[in-house]
Amino acid sequence: MTIDLDAYREQSLATWGEVASGWEERREWMTELTGPVNAWLVGKVDPRPGQVFLDVAAGPGDLGLAVAERVGEDGRVISSDFSPNMSAVARRNGDARGLRNVEYRVLDAERMDLDDDSVDGVVCRWGYMLMADPGAAFAESRRVLRPGGRLSFSVWGAPERNPWASISGAAIVKHGHMPPPEPRAPGIFAMAEEGRIRELVGGAGFEDPQIDEVSVEWRYDDFDDYWRFVCELAGGLAMVIATLSDDEREAMRETMRTEAEPYAVGDGYRMPGLCLNAVTR
Repeated sequence: MTIDLDAYREQSLATWGEVASGWEERREWMTELTGPVNAWLVGKVDPRPGQVFLDVAAGPGDLGLAVAERVGEDGRVISSDFSPNMSAVARRNGDARGLRNVEYRVLDAERMDLDDDSVDGVVCRWGYMLMADPGAAFAESRRVLRPGGRLSFSVWGAPERNPWASISGAAIVKHGHMPPPEPRAPGIFAMAEEGRIRELVGGAGFEDPQIDEVSVEWRYDDFDDYWRFVCELAGGLAMVIATLSDDEREAMRETMRTEAEPYAVGDGYRMPGLCLNAVTR
């Protein structure tokens, strides 16, 4: 089945606008749990005072704001997202931290309204894998990046290494509410193989990247906490769950509860996660 990429873009924009409030509500929790990812990405691009950086698909903005603290008052960060709602979340986040060197832009990563060779570095956390045409997005990142500048980004590894996400995805497919994902279709696991990362990055004109595995652990107070996380933050899955009848939703919930049982610790849950983080020039 061929994916209608324009329809996907439209749906994706609506989806991330809808879940932006959930990401804002859980921002501090998520930043704490996934801190090693941000630390790796920022460390590899090594922002210096006075430099200009671009944060692609910034979401709630934490990664770009960490860069903003490094480039200082004489530097600048362009915090970009294609969702106006997400960009607004990032702005509130930055304002709360008193950062005045951040420009918040609503930009489509596949077609950015930015000049060639205009930024010293680019960062992106969990964005490229969700884009309709990741090759175009990488090419745009290459276009706006000055010669010698670095790109660092993170995507999610294989489903079996990320049960926090694969459990819910498998349950919704099992109950017939979504078809199995098409190979290489946009989605959380679309760049879960190093070969795919190297293919896309090289095709955009970057050097062969350094790719490291970065582990995280998702911690939930109880199953209800995990269920709320999926229903409020899980992008397209959350939108599908919202359309289900009470009986359908409860059946899916029970399937997820059974599959999550191996990760129960006391009353809570501890679910492993694995990112593939890459840096290139």
